[in-house]
Amino acid sequence: MGATKTAPHVPLPEYFAGQVAAWLPPGSRVCVALSGGLDSVVLLHLFAGLRERYSIQLSALHVHHGLSPQADQWLMSCQQYCETLAVPFHARYVDIPRDSGLGIEAAARQARYQAFSEQTADFIALAHHQDDQAETVLLQLLRGAGLKGLSAMPALRPDTHHTALIRPLLGVARHELMLWANSRGLHWVEDDSNTDTRYARNFLRHKVFPLIAEQHGAWRTTLARSAQHLAEAASLLDELAGLDAQHGIVDTRLNCKVLSDLSAARGRNLLRYYLALHHVDMPNQRHLADMHHQLVSAHIDAQIRFTLGKLTLHRYRNFAVLVSTQADPDPHQQWFWQGEPQLQLPELGGALHFDLQAKTGLSRCKLNQSGELTIRLRQGGEQIQPECNRPGRALKTLLQESGIPPWERLVLPLIYCEDELVHIPGVGTACHWQAQGGEPALGVTWHVDKR
Repeated sequence: MGATKTAPHVPLPEYFAGQVAAWLPPGSRVCVALSGGLDSVVLLHLFAGLRERYSIQLSALHVHHGLSPQADQWLMSCQQYCETLAVPFHARYVDIPRDSGLGIEAAARQARYQAFSEQTADFIALAHHQDDQAETVLLQLLRGAGLKGLSAMPALRPDTHHTALIRPLLGVARHELMLWANSRGLHWVEDDSNTDTRYARNFLRHKVFPLIAEQHGAWRTTLARSAQHLAEAASLLDELAGLDAQHGIVDTRLNCKVLSDLSAARGRNLLRYYLALHHVDMPNQRHLADMHHQLVSAHIDAQIRFTLGKLTLHRYRNFAVLVSTQADPDPHQQWFWQGEPQLQLPELGGALHFDLQAKTGLSRCKLNQSGELTIRLRQGGEQIQPECNRPGRALKTLLQESGIPPWERLVLPLIYCEDELVHIPGVGTACHWQAQGGEPALGVTWHVDKR
């Protein structure tokens, strides 16, 4: 996370150049998020003035939300401004769902960031400034956010798509941007929704902060400084979680025994860290506490699961693991093997692989004499005899002994020949269907799709 310095006595161009020099290697591809408003217009103007000095490959992106009757005019204004500066311009049209449950503001923000992530650039430059930062801190405080939320917006944030988000103006007050724009004769558009105090951010901007300013004139810098202190505290918690994760996270699994050995606060911190590693939308404090309590206190045989959007957290024995959220399949479905080396089963979240060169597995000689192979799911009560010196055994028992988690048992494809269960991937083959030494064999394995 980049440090955010305020610029009370430093000329804006000099401050901006210092931020750029600290963050951007020469030749960086920078895409400015250009709304057409004051902040982004100044940001693009400042970058345009530095592009030769720092060999910046500069471009601009305008996201057209279509929420305002003036949206087309804003796009045209941005395009004309980029032509004036000789900056390559791109526009992205997005549809904002009104029934997403997020609210219009959050849905629009999500659409913008999705558009940002798809750009071919090293850095996406956003025009957030010191006033925005202060507003974010107070909004998050009113929402009861934790340390990460109260840390507000980082000045520099690496992205999973190898594109960093940068906010070079985060230490600059909005009135300084206004002074710069007026001194350079810049023109910008005004979003009519910015005066609508039904939106929480506008209410703070127009109703609350003017009152605060009467008693605390430095509210911008003090709130931004508090955000930085909280960001450092959040970073320390991440470092602590990283230490606990050395033993608490094994591959992609969370060790519930280690989790229970930690204090409740430290355990929740590790759980939060584990969820963040998998890019899960963080549950609220109450939900997180309930998850932690169940993970550490449940009996070893208890089947616990928490649905977290596209992922579900399951606990099995002493470990918790995140898997793709799937609806339970129709247990009466059937599939037929036609000799292909791979049979995709998207309903079950994976594929069956058939190896005609395998040294062990189903007897190909017996298969040639029998009917076709079908793939089915558990119905209950199935039995198979994988060991010739032991009687047939219940499928349920074999799955438990094999350590196959309950959620995988529901979607485990079972191999039948006519109405006889002949093979269970990962468990074994029926005794009298096993290929003998030197006999041609068919190997059948089940591969779960990666998330």
